Amino acid sequence: LKRALDGSGIAVASGAEGLREAAARPAEWVMAAIVGFAGLPPILVAAERGATIALANKEALVCAGRLLLDAVRRGGGTLMPVDSEHNAIFQCLEERNRDKVERLILTASGGPFRDWSLAEMAAATPAQAVKHPNWDMGAKISIDSATMMNKGLELIEAHILFGVPSERIEIVIHPQSVIHSMVAYSDGSVLAQLGSPDMRTPIAHALAWPARIDAPSERLDFRTLQALTFEVPDIERFPALRLAREALQTGGISTTIMNAANEIAVDSFLASEIGFLDIARIVEDVRAGLGRKLTIAGDCADFATLRAIDEEARAEAKALCAARRHRV
Repeated sequence: LKRALDGSGIAVASGAEGLREAAARPAEWVMAAIVGFAGLPPILVAAERGATIALANKEALVCAGRLLLDAVRRGGGTLMPVDSEHNAIFQCLEERNRDKVERLILTASGGPFRDWSLAEMAAATPAQAVKHPNWDMGAKISIDSATMMNKGLELIEAHILFGVPSERIEIVIHPQSVIHSMVAYSDGSVLAQLGSPDMRTPIAHALAWPARIDAPSERLDFRTLQALTFEVPDIERFPALRLAREALQTGGISTTIMNAANEIAVDSFLASEIGFLDIARIVEDVRAGLGRKLTIAGDCADFATLRAIDEEARAEAKALCAARRHRV
């Protein structure tokens, strides 16, 4: 492609360096939608130069919340949440009443295994796990939804974005995916953002804010909505929710370690090398193992240190995945 476009005035780049180069260019608005830790370096570059960043990458805040927020402040830019849940909270937050926020309520569809037993989940295949009931997503995010690690990452993201303590952030199962999240206030009011499960809506909001633009998403028809139901998540069947809360409460690099282990475990499951229930087990084992070697509660002051911790956690997770392959 580079040879074919030679002399056309169109620059072609690839890999991590190409991403950083693209992020450094003087665009006013940047959509950050690369999945995983790999999306963090270009996001930091865009933040340092003061861009408005529409953030669809959860892992950047989960792994490097302080680093990213500090970079945004130094650059004088803006961080706009694009995840449907965090965009919903952003729309429901009254700036003048932030001190009156009682709870944030994140909704979750429950994923494809919401009603499955542990025995059924133990035999789940990658093809079954990527079939999300409501959203059209990539493989990694779909698996995270099936384990509910996706909601765990969003819990951490909500804490960092909105400064609400983890004990005041609730997660509820909402199978219809119509209410995308809610904000409860001290007077008993609860504000909710509703819409069809279509990412074009939060993207349009982030693109136009503080104005609004037309978006081609499907409109809700309240005449045909039969029910909006809610359930309490089952932590026994979805331990990723517990692991995420524990990592957030521990603080520092604990969330970085959790994310790295999860990315490796998800890749191994997609390759049919480990079982579905092994994903959370590997995440827990990596956190426990590295907890004896690293100062888990310490914050990372620079990206190089963060990357080294990420790489060590990945290596540990790969070793654990390899040890489990013969059991699948």
